[in-house]
Amino acid sequence: MRQRTIFLMLALLLMFTVVSGCTSKEASTKSGGSNEPIKLALSPWPGWFVWYLVKEKGFFEKNGVNVDLVWFPVYSDSLSALASGKVDANSQTLSDTLAPASKGIKLKAVLVNDNSNGGDGVVVKPSINSLNELKGKKVATELGTVDHLLMLTALEKAGLAEKDVSYTNMTVNDAGPAFISGNLDAAVLWEPFLSKAIQEGKGKLLFSSKDTPGLIPDLLVFKEDITKNRPDDVKKIINAWFDALDYWKANPEESLKIMAKAAETPIDEYKAGVDSVKIFQIEDNIKAFQKGDGYESLEFTSKKTAEFLKGLDMLSTIPKAETFLDGHFVEEVMKERKK
Repeated sequence: MRQRTIFLMLALLLMFTVVSGCTSKEASTKSGGSNEPIKLALSPWPGWFVWYLVKEKGFFEKNGVNVDLVWFPVYSDSLSALASGKVDANSQTLSDTLAPASKGIKLKAVLVNDNSNGGDGVVVKPSINSLNELKGKKVATELGTVDHLLMLTALEKAGLAEKDVSYTNMTVNDAGPAFISGNLDAAVLWEPFLSKAIQEGKGKLLFSSKDTPGLIPDLLVFKEDITKNRPDDVKKIINAWFDALDYWKANPEESLKIMAKAAETPIDEYKAGVDSVKIFQIEDNIKAFQKGDGYESLEFTSKKTAEFLKGLDMLSTIPKAETFLDGHFVEEVMKERKK
């Protein structure tokens, strides 16, 4: 699923700056026409297949908004597409929104799709029984990702640091198979790689995002010019999302079948994956966009994650939350839905 990485975004920033200058006029023209489809990118992650439920049940049409879902099998390609202006919006992690925000790139996160709640975890060989036993062991995850942060959090809990393990920088697409083949002592993975490593690689889960609730939020992020020039369409898309969640609640079996089909995954496997995330209802969103001193607050989480990335020299500055977080859309949608 998500090859979630800040590292790639840093490489894309220069390209974005150049391309955005060339395409801003075109984007502005497009955003002025309400019939022009909004291109919404997504990639494999349990919480994002809800967009296919939205599409399948006609909730975009019901809300009067023209949306093209653009599928990216590799998550990092969706980040590139948003950065280069090939799409108007993307489902992506909070951490992958920080790098462009720190450089003044105009993006707006308007919706929390979900929080990882066990969907990311540290899986180890059966012979390893505690986090302390990772000392000196070969552990893989991708540098600068939220799973790298999860690994460091797990190590800290055991009184260890990254220097205490044999750290290997490896994408999840490679780390999952490497663990299953026995080439790693431990790996930090996300679904479905996590479940496969446990099942096929006889792995053992020692630590997961369930132990750090709120650390890994997934967002709907728009180019800022879309939020400025087509605010009604942004609200319609958000409303369509919540319509789909309502439908899912009323029709759980049908909804799971639709999303599992889109994921090309057996229903039981997809259900296990989606159960590892907390899907955010509208009340959850309202709370997430409020200021707070815990990970339930996006502002707090973004600051902590930015500090982590800055410590890795992946951010030069820590962006202010108000420059890229915009909760007023979900507030307006909630008011309209209560009428």
